Amino acid sequence: MFNRLSKPARALLIILATLVLLALAYKIPFINDRLAWRVDDVRTKIIYFFRPPSAAVFVPEQQAQIDRIVTATLLALRTPSSTPTLTATPVPVGPSATPTLSPTPLPASVTLPGVKYISQAGGYNLCGPSNLTMALKFWQWPGTRDEILWAIKPGVNDPKLEFWKRGQSDRNVMPYEMADFVNNNIDLRAVWRYGGNAKLLKNFVAAGYPMLIEKGEFQTDYSGKVSWMGHYQFITGYSDAERYFLVQDTLEKVGPNTKVDYDQLENEWRAFNYLFMVIYPAGREDQVNTLLGSWRDETWANQHALTVANEDVKTQSGLDLYFAWFNKGTSHVQLLEYFDAASAYDQAFLLYPDLPLEKDKLPYRMLWYQTGPYKAYFYSARYQDVIDLADVTLYQTISDPTLEESLYWRGMAEQAAGNTAAALADFQAANHINPRMSAIIQALQSLGAVPETPLHP
Repeated sequence: MFNRLSKPARALLIILATLVLLALAYKIPFINDRLAWRVDDVRTKIIYFFRPPSAAVFVPEQQAQIDRIVTATLLALRTPSSTPTLTATPVPVGPSATPTLSPTPLPASVTLPGVKYISQAGGYNLCGPSNLTMALKFWQWPGTRDEILWAIKPGVNDPKLEFWKRGQSDRNVMPYEMADFVNNNIDLRAVWRYGGNAKLLKNFVAAGYPMLIEKGEFQTDYSGKVSWMGHYQFITGYSDAERYFLVQDTLEKVGPNTKVDYDQLENEWRAFNYLFMVIYPAGREDQVNTLLGSWRDETWANQHALTVANEDVKTQSGLDLYFAWFNKGTSHVQLLEYFDAASAYDQAFLLYPDLPLEKDKLPYRMLWYQTGPYKAYFYSARYQDVIDLADVTLYQTISDPTLEESLYWRGMAEQAAGNTAAALADFQAANHINPRMSAIIQALQSLGAVPETPLHP
């Protein structure tokens, strides 16, 4: 019967049979284990080919509407010429506008001993947990990276997947998640702040404390293109003579004991508002506070970061100017000045489409790592802008809508706008991606829903 078919029919039948056999073979566990990531990679490349993430642009719309309403209201009330601003009352700053660090001269170079290098291989998006594991191991923590993953990156509740595969959809671990793990689970402490600088890093390293920072850099991604992405960095030394920081880069292609030029690190660090974190043994608070100087006061640190961002707005251009406006927004959020934050983020987003970069190199992953705009717009009652920004982030910058923070904030905005059903769906989707995120659990419970229980590794 097969031979009676025409050649095109036989060819089509052979193709269909081959596809069926491949599909059945793909379900065999040991074959699936070896091919799943390749299939995902091909699928992502196809999606990005037809829907390039570099084309994703968010345009804030609601501020113009708010400005028109305010203007009309002021005219109706015949308000005097002195126009009130929407700036929140400044939060009093800390002890001094000048950092107060130890006056002891620093050594010209330091290389900390006892560092155990850990790469981010063996799973998906493990930069943060791997860097945190190195920081904890430095202080003789006996645990493993999997313990950190189980606590802050448990992954989707899919028992068919191996533990290391469940976290594929969780693209980033936030600094507060890492700090909370340390402060709530083990006999070490973590403190993180914005607005750091090279002198602060060197003070800590010289005193025997390695430092974690978060920065942006251009890397070759899974599509083979050089693109911008966020990256944690573990700093364990420095040299003034050669002007470098010594880092343990969790990317194996970069590796341990990598030298990063002072200026390069500062420029890349700007993308994350100069965020730093120090891990230290419980009981050393006095020494750590002395090393922190004015940064021990979180309000001062945020005000200082805002001052740095304001200076960068005046002096930077191109991509660095975009980061400066973004940092300005982040600092205002930290100071609970949400209207000012929203205005600063507006400026960043309006600059974005005209950045003088190749389209593939635009920082379209920004909202994967930093979610301050959601908070600024939400607490400025700009719910539609929250929803629109989340839509762009979830459907245009990533192959699958699997960013739990974006889903959470879209749900919050939908709930505030009265769309409870949509909010519940977003909270449930976010909970499935990260069943341990406390804000999502609380949001579900407030709607009477039962959160998912994380699967054990």
